[in-house]
Amino acid sequence: MKYKVTFLLDNSNLWFEDQLRNFNFRLDNKYIFRISKNPNKIKNQNIVFPISYTKILPEIFLKKNDLVLIAHPSKLPKDKGFAPLQNQILKNKKKFYISLIKASKKVDSGPICIQNSFLLKGTELYDEIRHIQGFQYLKIIKEFLIKYPKINFKKQSGKGNFNKKRLLKDSKLNINKTIKQQFNLLRINSNELYPSFFYFKGKKYVIKIFKE
Repeated sequence: MKYKVTFLLDNSNLWFEDQLRNFNFRLDNKYIFRISKNPNKIKNQNIVFPISYTKILPEIFLKKNDLVLIAHPSKLPKDKGFAPLQNQILKNKKKFYISLIKASKKVDSGPICIQNSFLLKGTELYDEIRHIQGFQYLKIIKEFLIKYPKINFKKQSGKGNFNKKRLLKDSKLNINKTIKQQFNLLRINSNELYPSFFYFKGKKYVIKIFKE
């Protein structure tokens, strides 16, 4: 018997797709893999991984599949909600976590089966940060698939917090602060999707950042 595994991606947030398609789990004798962008077409799967999926999945979706797992880039229950990695970078964190949890009715509150850590140097820009984040997703998913079905879950414990969705206005720079003071904000802003900007004398200016 081969287990059926589906990766659910969000059409509005596809930064992970190429990395996923190019990754070889080397577990083909155990699993049948597929990728979908339509939750309505996913049912009767042994495992579903919604990756960077920005919508709340209804309870009926969870019931239609055996196990739905979320890879969340924080040490849950800390930094639930939106843009957890970016919000931690803004807090000058250097050590980060990926928590693989069982999806539940309450957002980012399900039991944890694996929790790994990784480091950032503090010099990575948006594309590099996303690539590292994607690699950590793939790493923890592969670790799970190697162990499955012998998996244990533990309830989240400790005090948590919930991050709000970051908006375009959150990419705004303060012209009265130095580049050094705002470097983490420059790092997490996307040159294409939501570039850094500032206003001066009634005009809006956009700043894009690249490594030489």
